[in-house]
Amino acid sequence: MKVVYLDNNATTRMADEVREAMLPYLTDLYGNPSSMHTFGGQVHRSIETSREQVASLINAEPDEIIFTSCGTESDNTALMSALLSRPDKRHIITTRVEHPAVLNFCKAMGRRGYRVTYLSVNKLGRLDLDELDEALDDDTAIVSVMHANNESGVIFPIRNIAERARSRGVPFHTDAVQTAGKIPVDVSDLNCDMMSLSGHKMHAAKGVAALYIRRGTRFAPYIIGGHQEKGRRGGTENVASIAGFGTASELARNHVASGDDAVRQLRDRLQQGLLDTCPGALVNGDPLNRIPNTLNISFEYVEGEAILLRLNEYNICASSGSACTSGSLEPSHVLRSMGVPFTAIHGSVRFSLSRYTGEDEIEFVLEKMPPVIRDLRELSPYVKEI
Repeated sequence: MKVVYLDNNATTRMADEVREAMLPYLTDLYGNPSSMHTFGGQVHRSIETSREQVASLINAEPDEIIFTSCGTESDNTALMSALLSRPDKRHIITTRVEHPAVLNFCKAMGRRGYRVTYLSVNKLGRLDLDELDEALDDDTAIVSVMHANNESGVIFPIRNIAERARSRGVPFHTDAVQTAGKIPVDVSDLNCDMMSLSGHKMHAAKGVAALYIRRGTRFAPYIIGGHQEKGRRGGTENVASIAGFGTASELARNHVASGDDAVRQLRDRLQQGLLDTCPGALVNGDPLNRIPNTLNISFEYVEGEAILLRLNEYNICASSGSACTSGSLEPSHVLRSMGVPFTAIHGSVRFSLSRYTGEDEIEFVLEKMPPVIRDLRELSPYVKEI
């Protein structure tokens, strides 16, 4: 049975072009890019080409990009750098709906004596920026707010947030893992000091990511070792994956330039079809301000895990939230923060599409989902007339 993959916010399939770009560095071109000889030097040049490609995706300069192992490392590096660079500052501002890479880092810093402010969201997943203004003070070391939420898809007003932080002399970091390659991302326009990207969210390999650091931003390395990445991130580079990341960035830039109407139309078709055929369904998040590939929808009086297990019988891949929290039985911290009703919060499913998603796959989900919801509701002792 064909796999219907609608879990692209967790990871994406590798593009064919990316695999081809990686192969030489897994076979013949195995030299160490730090070596002095020509054999290693040609490998180093490929890293710099990839750096230019990643920088171009977000309208940055190549020397503002450092390569890391994952989005989590990029997030942790940005936050730790701000704390190390401003040791007299003991206050962090973030949101209640961040990815665990930021949220758990901040909780860990809270246990080490830092003061952390967690900005709240309303029922549509929107931030109250007045709350940000009240939280900013002379002790604030860093503000970190994701560009778009990985569960709801809601896009945050990053430019406005960055301006408010900058007016108080506070550096600003954004996790753009879910937006780069899906919508236009321009670091000059967003006015951020640091930005995290991840390769496997945009059809590159797992194990490679990047951190944008605006020129002039104070920076302290998180991984200390050799001279790689101009001393900003030690460790021998993951050359093959970096080469693939560069190619994926080129592909993503072309995709964004051509518009996102196709993915958005498929997402909207899925959304409306489920609302029409599954009574007691409700969409979570801002309906007007989401990344075009993401639909988070709840089904009242049904367990989300049960829905996913039933969908899995048809080889339909979706999720109930972040893959990094999939082992938890607790309801999503994002949906809790949004105040999703108790009758629906456990029945949430996130469908996330990609440019490879086909119309036939959406129609297959719309065929299978209504009887799945109906059957599960018949088993629920809590279900009421819907």
